[in-house]
Amino acid sequence: MRRHSFTPRPGWHALADESGFDFHIDEDGHAVWYEAAAYSFTLAQIEEDLEAPTAALHAICLELAAEISETPALMARLGIPDWAHALVTRSFRAREPHLYGRFDLAYDGAGPAKMLEYNADTPTALFETAVFQWRWLEDLRASGALPADADQFNSVHERLVAQLCLIRSRVGEVLHLTCMTEFPEDRGTVGYLADCAAQAGLQVRLIDVLDIGLHQEGGRSSFVDRSDAPVHLLFKLYPWEWMLRDGFGPAIAATGTTFIEPAWKMVLSNKGILALLWERHPDHPNLLPAYFEDDPCKFELGRSFARKPLLGREGANVTIVTDGQVSAAESGPYADSGYVRQALAPIPDFEGRRVVIGSWVVGDEPAGIILRESAGPISNDTSQLVPHFIQP
Repeated sequence: MRRHSFTPRPGWHALADESGFDFHIDEDGHAVWYEAAAYSFTLAQIEEDLEAPTAALHAICLELAAEISETPALMARLGIPDWAHALVTRSFRAREPHLYGRFDLAYDGAGPAKMLEYNADTPTALFETAVFQWRWLEDLRASGALPADADQFNSVHERLVAQLCLIRSRVGEVLHLTCMTEFPEDRGTVGYLADCAAQAGLQVRLIDVLDIGLHQEGGRSSFVDRSDAPVHLLFKLYPWEWMLRDGFGPAIAATGTTFIEPAWKMVLSNKGILALLWERHPDHPNLLPAYFEDDPCKFELGRSFARKPLLGREGANVTIVTDGQVSAAESGPYADSGYVRQALAPIPDFEGRRVVIGSWVVGDEPAGIILRESAGPISNDTSQLVPHFIQP
């Protein structure tokens, strides 16, 4: 694993805009994408240190989801409301289909990779990984900046289409996709998934979250769009914890809508699983010791640890404590969600940039990686996505 300097492609900003990556500069003027550098890996590093551990971690996460979905006390431990327990249980028992997720891993090229968290419900950086990163590889091979046989761990697009084909065969032909469309990144992610779904033979309808209504008639409830068409199958880039909190949350179970991601995924998107996984798999090579904040065992971590909210995104409300002193902290809206403490993993520092690897799972298979660089030890909304390649 090495960091290399590259000359950015001439006109890549225009190429990004044309391809649908019009959010490569965020609303605050930060560059989301950075291609003046890229990381190289050997094939063994990809297959043995990243792909295989991703598959193993996903497998134990599924085992844990099965246990939690049948254990009300564990669901309560994760802060899932009592009235939603039956929703989670039913969803997992029915094996409602899921689409994708992303592990964030600490890895320095030697290993073993360590799981920082699992973004199992609403991860973004999907289009950037599957399409724009692959286009970067093709362009640099064509220009001679990379060898013609350089490769990339990236089958995200193909696996998304294949998984959506399976979902179509199981659930139905019409897929609504929704997000808060005022946010360009969310809009771009959902637009890309709509394209994948169309390639999978689904009829797609893109709507804003606010365009979903609850229709009640004759004691029956259903979600509908603004044209009163029923929403039978819905991809939502909208977190489950927000849905449960919304006014229509208690009506979800009675509507018959199939959600992507399904209700059982709210279990795996909760950072409380870090503590539960460690409790069940102590000394697992790819896990870090972790404990709930109210567990006295947390003191086993000593004076250095990361404190993370059970529900949180983009590093919000994360605190890094080193030798008993706060060395980094991010503010955010998740202060009331409860916390876990996790042992610190050394985040690799390349030329002053801290890098975390996002390792994708599509369906139940590892599908590719994207790297995120940050100036500090906490990945946040100013971090930048950086491409990778496999050395021939």
